[in-house]
Amino acid sequence: MSTKTNAIRQRARTRAAVDAGTVQQVEAALERLWAEHGLSTATLAGYRRDLLGLAGFLDTRGKGLDAATQADLFDYLSWRVSQGYAAKSNARLLSSLRGFYALKKRSGAMSEDPTRLLDMPRLPRPVPKALSESQVEALLRADAGEAPEQITLRAMLELMYACGLRVTELVDLPAAAVNLRQGLLRVMGKGSKERLVPMGEEAQHWLERYLQQVRPARVGKRAVAVLFVDAGGHAMTRQQFWSALKRRAQLAGVDPARVSPHVLRHSFATHLLNHGADLRALQMLLGHSSLSSTQIYTLIAKE
Repeated sequence: MSTKTNAIRQRARTRAAVDAGTVQQVEAALERLWAEHGLSTATLAGYRRDLLGLAGFLDTRGKGLDAATQADLFDYLSWRVSQGYAAKSNARLLSSLRGFYALKKRSGAMSEDPTRLLDMPRLPRPVPKALSESQVEALLRADAGEAPEQITLRAMLELMYACGLRVTELVDLPAAAVNLRQGLLRVMGKGSKERLVPMGEEAQHWLERYLQQVRPARVGKRAVAVLFVDAGGHAMTRQQFWSALKRRAQLAGVDPARVSPHVLRHSFATHLLNHGADLRALQMLLGHSSLSSTQIYTLIAKE
């Protein structure tokens, strides 16, 4: 019998072993956690699965959640590791247990918090994906033409890659944020932090073409704040840009599964580092509040 089959059967047994009283106890704790921390529906659902899973494990030992010891939790985590649960899944489990047992200790239901000596599993730091410079070049130059849709997408792609924009920053960019004379963009990033980013000659060229040849006809006499609009004169959405980008990747011969708006941002950062950019300058261009967020790109640059 496979390890996966064993894990599935074990989870089924543990769920079946949980009685109605335990379920009510878990639901009451989740209501308290929601009220205190404003947890999302998805987070609460994850906590529910974690707590009921532990409850089923403890039931095989003749214990309830209130009687769990540090040894019980160590054993449960060890069992999960042996069944192939990912470190990320076990880290969320530990967050669930800490929240639950902190409530129990505060309410006086337990004198000791059994999670106090448990450490979070070390999560591998994900390395952002990036395209090569030749792939980006193919993406930018594919489907060249004079149609409004082609000019619009080229301007958006050039601007996103030249400035390292997030997709939300790109589609929400106000027309008033563009300074063509100085070649600068005023970008409002996360946490309402504003930054000035140079756009580069190629991006500026295509943006000028879009502003002269496409946008006026789409907008007409209406006052539209956003820079990029679709054929109907409405603000371009992230979904519209994402779909157009996937189609462009197909035409460029680049695997669409490897292409996304954020991959273009990662590529911008990686290529700048490859060409000798300063890490602090890159941090400012990307709008990162912490240098550690920018340093991850040094790993890709080395590769």
